[in-house]
Amino acid sequence: MSARSSKPHEVVERALELSRADGCVVIADEQSTANLRWAGNTLTTNGVTRGRTLTVVATVDGKEGTASGVVSRSAVTPDELEPLVRAAEAAARGAGPAEDAQPLVTGVAPSPEFTEAPVETSSAVFADFAPALGEAFARARAGGRELYGFANHELVSSYVGTSTGLRLRHDQPNGTLELNAKSPDRTRSAWAGRSTRDFKDVDPAALDAELAVRLGWAERRVELPAGRYETLLPPTAVADLLIYQMWSASGRDAVEGRTVFSKPGGGTRVGEKLTDLPLTLRSDPNEPGLESAPFVIAHSSGGDQSVFDNGLPLAATEWMREGELRHLTTSRHSAGLTGLPVAPGIDNIVLDGGEDRSLEEMVANTGRGLLLTCLWYIREVDPASLLLTGLTRDGVYLVENGEVTGEVNNFRFNESPVGVLGRATEAGRTEKTLPREWSDWFTRAAMPALRVPDFNMSSVSQGV
Repeated sequence: MSARSSKPHEVVERALELSRADGCVVIADEQSTANLRWAGNTLTTNGVTRGRTLTVVATVDGKEGTASGVVSRSAVTPDELEPLVRAAEAAARGAGPAEDAQPLVTGVAPSPEFTEAPVETSSAVFADFAPALGEAFARARAGGRELYGFANHELVSSYVGTSTGLRLRHDQPNGTLELNAKSPDRTRSAWAGRSTRDFKDVDPAALDAELAVRLGWAERRVELPAGRYETLLPPTAVADLLIYQMWSASGRDAVEGRTVFSKPGGGTRVGEKLTDLPLTLRSDPNEPGLESAPFVIAHSSGGDQSVFDNGLPLAATEWMREGELRHLTTSRHSAGLTGLPVAPGIDNIVLDGGEDRSLEEMVANTGRGLLLTCLWYIREVDPASLLLTGLTRDGVYLVENGEVTGEVNNFRFNESPVGVLGRATEAGRTEKTLPREWSDWFTRAAMPALRVPDFNMSSVSQGV
């Protein structure tokens, strides 16, 4: 019998039956992907893949505390199931007491669809998108530009079962579209990206039209020196900055004095104003169009994530409310250590509370400044201030008297997301966006454009 001939819930049940540990968590992730790639206005490749990953968490009680062992493997056959469970138990017995040990979660109602087959994607997800893409190729060719990019759709059905009786399931669709337009001589380049659940809400023609405008802007080139410039950050760039901020918002690290959210003299900055703008940063597993797992799915422990929290229900959480820091991320363990409320991470992020103003309207209200396309190669410089460095890419444009007048050179920037929020003077309309830098790990974001009066372009970059 092949690995995929057994149903995921049956594999979970069998692994739990095989367990001899004091506690056991089993996670079966069924993944399917479909993708398209294109270059020079021509489709180049397409494909569909499927796979299963099984994670077993064994917990063993001892005199000094509870230890845990975690083993994950892909393509596990029925004959390999018992060795996998034994390997997790051996890892637990060979480990010291787990610092994050907690009783396994109980009392969560089972998912009605737990015993149903996993959902799967296929090339059919592109049934409407692919013809529209072909039409965009024709328009781009006629307009003297070349389109490159890819579309990827993934469906993951996660089954979580525990020795304490939890039987939970979550189906997560995730689609990304990245489109790059280049002039035939490769001297001009523009990028656009979209996040989608099903490719029914993405329009290649609209994206191509947007890129055509940007390539037109780039026909005039202006060289600018490094310095601080009034800068309009589009939603994708705001997402990349605030996702990193969220990843750095550990309650435990803040209490221990190691992050930008640490309070001088001890404690955290919860309750402090981070920005004078009435902005709210929040996550909600039920956010329309950005739905994510409504319970913790933890394949490993680390930071403020704990395998002992698997199955813990997640609720809408405000990380910042009208500019005031409200929550930092915690597991049950780190919440107990810090005295902060339990607030696990959630797989989406929304910043709202700005004006109902489009990025185009914000450009029209700019005397002189820069308009970015996106950020990339973002790296942390100083965790204490959350200072990040990175590069602009695929178009930085000069705005003069409310109009884009040309393209300027790329820059390296040095900025802290917290500093950007604190100095921003305007936020526009919140819209769903695809982060350029972090899209391999995080795609569910909705952000406004931000106006920053003195964004630090620390040096000139030769990147494109």
